[in-house]
Amino acid sequence: MGDSSDSVSVDMETFSVAGKEHLVKTGGGSVSVVVFGDQDKPALITYPDLALNYMSCFQGVFFCPEAFSLLLHNFCIYHISPPGHELGAAVMSLDDPILSVDDLADQIAEVLDYFRLGKVMCMGVTAGAYILTLFALKYTQRVMGLILVSPLCKAPSWTEWLCNKVMTNLLYICGMCSLVKELLLLRYFSKQEVRGSVEVPESDVVQSCRRLLGERQSSNVLRLLEAINERPDITKGLRKLQCRSLIFVGENSPFHSEALHMTSKLDRRFSALVEVQACGSMVTEEQPDAMLIPLEYFLMGFGFYRPSQCNVSPRSPLSPTSISPELFSPESMGLKLKPIKTRFSGEV
Repeated sequence: MGDSSDSVSVDMETFSVAGKEHLVKTGGGSVSVVVFGDQDKPALITYPDLALNYMSCFQGVFFCPEAFSLLLHNFCIYHISPPGHELGAAVMSLDDPILSVDDLADQIAEVLDYFRLGKVMCMGVTAGAYILTLFALKYTQRVMGLILVSPLCKAPSWTEWLCNKVMTNLLYICGMCSLVKELLLLRYFSKQEVRGSVEVPESDVVQSCRRLLGERQSSNVLRLLEAINERPDITKGLRKLQCRSLIFVGENSPFHSEALHMTSKLDRRFSALVEVQACGSMVTEEQPDAMLIPLEYFLMGFGFYRPSQCNVSPRSPLSPTSISPELFSPESMGLKLKPIKTRFSGEV
């Protein structure tokens, strides 16, 4: 991949451990899973948003030293890429099945079977958050907890459906052209704060994301986009979720109201919402530091701790049912706001 492979090797060296890629054969085709850490530890699986993979969707939060040490100390991390979205992916064959969101959720179960994983912690962004939530609804006993960033739970609104249809046509006719990239960046990031304007230069994170989008195979992105644009409403099942959920959303995200709707439908005893000011959908890249404190408190309820506070073995997490509801109170996060709603400014 030329320049991109060089940049990846540099990025990988910043991790304290090397990631190993596995190509897992499933009923819906092969899936790339990049594994970081000790596989004897509990598993944290990640799933990115549309047209992204772990490098373009999660490197911000995993490059944050405190968050990375918290997560890697307690978990083995399994970065799952949507079919055809891995680094260096080739154009998918016409013989490869076209997967629905249900198929993608079932594919995750096959990945867990391949690695012989039991209960897992899940972290997903927007479309990835929807797929992981659907996975949690279908495979209740396999999910320890959900960490969702700007999640979806309803069928597409007319606005989103139309935007997705425009992108579908552009991807089919023009490939990953400049206009498709702009529509995707609008989906991911806040306006002037990050994407830039005439007066404000485009941020490094957007420039990096734009470059990585240029490496995606348009036909592969098209397949995932069509699946996401045909997703069903899963709102009715949300109250039946038996795991704890932590939801992050940027106040400038186009899916902000969807995240609020989803939070309102979850059992308030087992969920918390963190709104991040001056941020778009991809909090993991735009303001990863804002995730640290809520993540730390959320994971403490499972018996996980930051390295300096580690008093229990991370290989023996407490049952999710042992989490106290007080964990999700504003006071536990150091804030004085309404229950289950906390806000972080960009200066945190």
